[in-house]
Amino acid sequence: MTHARPWDVVLFGASGFVGRQTVAYFAAQAGGLRWALAGRSRARLEAGRAASGPGPAQAGIVVADAADAAALDALARSTRVVLSTAGPFALYGGPLVAACVARRTHYVDITGETPWVRGLIDLHHARAAREGTRIIPCCGFDSVPSDLGAWLVQQYFAQQGQACAAVKACFSLRGGLNGGTLASALHLLDTGQARAMDDPWLLNPAEGRPRARPDDADPVAPHRDADFNAWLGPFFMGPVNTRVVRRSAALLGYGADFHYQEYLRFGTGALAALAAAGVSAAAGVTQAALQLKPVRALARRWALAPGEGPSEAAMNHGSFRCELSGRRADGRRGWATVATQGDPGNRATTRMVCEAALSLAGDTALLPGGATGGGVLTPASGLGTVLVQRLRAAGMTLAVQG
Repeated sequence: MTHARPWDVVLFGASGFVGRQTVAYFAAQAGGLRWALAGRSRARLEAGRAASGPGPAQAGIVVADAADAAALDALARSTRVVLSTAGPFALYGGPLVAACVARRTHYVDITGETPWVRGLIDLHHARAAREGTRIIPCCGFDSVPSDLGAWLVQQYFAQQGQACAAVKACFSLRGGLNGGTLASALHLLDTGQARAMDDPWLLNPAEGRPRARPDDADPVAPHRDADFNAWLGPFFMGPVNTRVVRRSAALLGYGADFHYQEYLRFGTGALAALAAAGVSAAAGVTQAALQLKPVRALARRWALAPGEGPSEAAMNHGSFRCELSGRRADGRRGWATVATQGDPGNRATTRMVCEAALSLAGDTALLPGGATGGGVLTPASGLGTVLVQRLRAAGMTLAVQG
């Protein structure tokens, strides 16, 4: 990749719900970078650019349909980094990633579709690693807080000369879903790909699967956790985030017996216990119901459509907090916190994926593995300290302590 390419970063899917937010955020953070908006409709891209105020006025327009291989190749050839918010990624993302690998163009997205990511690993990891191309999915709320939080705890112990044996995380959050997220989840169920998510080490290299323990399975019931002094229950993003963290652990060498799990926090006391039990039961019933095609059809009918999402006020009042407890083999503990204001799946996701793209657009020699590092990676293994520092500068809390 050279500066002869006309763009430093291209935002693909820029006219979608999250895509429109990335345009506004990127305009405020891009500085002197050359960037462009991409999608299938020039009119919609130009309208979105105009609606985002004066900041994006100098952004370019690249017309490329997700099904047009020639257009995607031209897009990948024109830029150093692609940021994609165009989901469901299993429907629309594969040809774009293939074009990026072929043209040695770095790539980030906001997917949580881990079966699709498994396919990217099988198809592209070896070549991308050999040629120094970083393909980094899951750079939004799925799964930056979990991945960087676990990495921070592991780094804390490593600086003491000790290995991290286990990390567990619990989330508190306030926010809403957008139509694109719902469409991705329903597509996984429609195609049967959701069954692949039952594998706790879905994203691990073949040689990087640790010995199984009962607590590696996704939680289905609430429990009171002494470390967090709270009632915890299953977290709906856990089956995504845990697989990403476990891939980071394998790629970065956290240890042969490292384990990770995460939960949703409900608080203390009897009311919290009742809430944890009720939400856990409701989640189980919902998951079972959505296995039925007629139920999914009803969900599509009544849910938000792709391109729709929470109001500006709702997104501004959202927040999340991820607390992580790490344990060394000798039982000593370390703690990390990842938190920010703003709706997790929209405001926070926008910040995280844009900062991931900006990390790739900077000095790649500072990234894990240096300028030649590549592969189908995770936020921690592909961006590491650079992304941590950028997110802190952007107002997020990423803290670690003993």
